[in-house]
Amino acid sequence: MKTIRLAVLAAATLLLTGATEPVRGNWLSTVTVTPLGSHVLGNPDAKVKLAEYVSYTCPHCAHFEIESDAALKLGYVQPGKVSVEVRHLVRDPVDLTVSLLTNCGTPAQFFANHTLFMRSHETWMKVISGASQRQQARWSNGPMTARMQAIAADFRFYDMMSRRGYSRVAVNACLADQTKLNRIMGMRQTAIDAGVQGTPSFAINGTLLEDAHAWTGLEQSIRAALN
Repeated sequence: MKTIRLAVLAAATLLLTGATEPVRGNWLSTVTVTPLGSHVLGNPDAKVKLAEYVSYTCPHCAHFEIESDAALKLGYVQPGKVSVEVRHLVRDPVDLTVSLLTNCGTPAQFFANHTLFMRSHETWMKVISGASQRQQARWSNGPMTARMQAIAADFRFYDMMSRRGYSRVAVNACLADQTKLNRIMGMRQTAIDAGVQGTPSFAINGTLLEDAHAWTGLEQSIRAALN
């Protein structure tokens, strides 16, 4: 697993100052990529390893992101108690397009991309209800890369990614990345094989939770696992 640490000077500071207390990592800036291709935020050695199965066209996933974000990250990830892994469970061409865009760039950029699309979900999903039959046909027919480029144009994803510093050329390169597409589809199959039936769904330390699909129930399971 490849770990990106954005803050690595704390140990040197300890040596210079003679401090004796252990220094915690900057876990909100620590991103790990698994062999599956999924991204993990937080302490790789956290006692609780939370996996979240998401679909970007799922309104409940977007609601969970907004509802849980501060409490989960500040209360559990930042102290190093919990790590959060995002696994894709794509269900349609729009979802696949967004999944590729969240994976665009370096691993350290993933969670900011993920948050961008989740928090603007209600806005860009309105495109579906107002789309013409011709637009919808472009999303579902023809070469996969051309379909996703049409989706990126119609949903204004190029504009969204531009605000994150990605050029149109860079976005198109991400949409044409067959290796990442295969990994995302592999995650989908892994989720299905694990018995995941809807999104968002969660697993703690490898065990799929049957009744936790919102923050309230999930937090109870996290607390129980920490005890």
